[in-house]
Amino acid sequence: MANFTRKKAVVVLQDGTTFWGRSVGLEGSSTGEICFNTGMTGYQEIFTDPSYYGQLMVTTNAHIGNYGVKDDEVESDSIKIAGLICKNFSFDHSRVGANNSLLKYFEENGKLVISDVDTRALVRHIRSKGAMNAIISTETDDLEALKALLNEVPSMEGLELSSKVATTEAYYFGDENATYKLAVLDLGVKRNILRHFANRGCYMKVFPMDTSLEEMKAWAPDGLFISNGPGDPAAMQNTVSIVNDMVNSGYPVFGICLGHQLIAISQGLNTYKMHQGHRGINHPVLNILTGKGEITTQNHGFVVSMDAVEEHAEIELTHRHLNDDGVQGIRLKNKPVSSVQYHPEAFPGPHDSEYLFDQFVEQLKQSKS
Repeated sequence: MANFTRKKAVVVLQDGTTFWGRSVGLEGSSTGEICFNTGMTGYQEIFTDPSYYGQLMVTTNAHIGNYGVKDDEVESDSIKIAGLICKNFSFDHSRVGANNSLLKYFEENGKLVISDVDTRALVRHIRSKGAMNAIISTETDDLEALKALLNEVPSMEGLELSSKVATTEAYYFGDENATYKLAVLDLGVKRNILRHFANRGCYMKVFPMDTSLEEMKAWAPDGLFISNGPGDPAAMQNTVSIVNDMVNSGYPVFGICLGHQLIAISQGLNTYKMHQGHRGINHPVLNILTGKGEITTQNHGFVVSMDAVEEHAEIELTHRHLNDDGVQGIRLKNKPVSSVQYHPEAFPGPHDSEYLFDQFVEQLKQSKS
């Protein structure tokens, strides 16, 4: 159990709503867009997901940290959330395979955690009022001072964040003797996406987000992949231009999450900021092509316009969300290009959508032959 004095902590939302809690580990303040994730497991994967960069995470599960952390259960090289807000923080863990406690993990990453917050009330407020910026602090209970700091935080809408998490130098992933070569445009790629492709016979070169199609083609790939990542896709016009070149290249192209949104924008579709986004591991999606339902992992605050998809003669809707009928997947009718809004590489699960990797690798096989 915690053997240190736990200071009073506070959450202040952009609309002035305040919630109180207690400090966990490091002291300080942190800002970002507040969001919540409903997953009961996989917290380490959530915290290290580059798509969460710049966001304060509220976990709806009552207990966080009870199984510690494990070195190989990460989606990037560090914690990417701006801070954690939870109900009960477990200072002890009971998992045999754990390498560390969650407390030490956050301290090593220099990230702020506050607990003992009424997360049920906080999530209900976000659901009602929508996603907004917030500040968490263990340093002061001067609410006016904290509100002044919060007013300096930019809105997620219009914010480009991929450059904060994407690689700046190309690197390789997988077996160089693998069957297929896949060029990856890194916008904040999750490590488990690369693992899935590697397990299916792909050797990857992961390129920085400003890499031209010509540079990717010089490596002689069999296909192109556009990754997930954080921020507003509408603020990434330079990347949209690169994605448009990729779409028109003749190569098989696949996009996930932000990659999906940028493919849509490159074809003239528009995206918009959602009320509070989709973040969790139990989102129901219908595969329109097969008529089968899938339980999916999701993490996005922006979405492609359904009206724009339906009005585009060359784009076919392939997947839709069964809760709000939102766009979850598209494909181009005249090109080997497809994308999904959710995460088929879900780690630790569910695994319903892994077939999407198999389908894309089959495209690579056909293209290579």
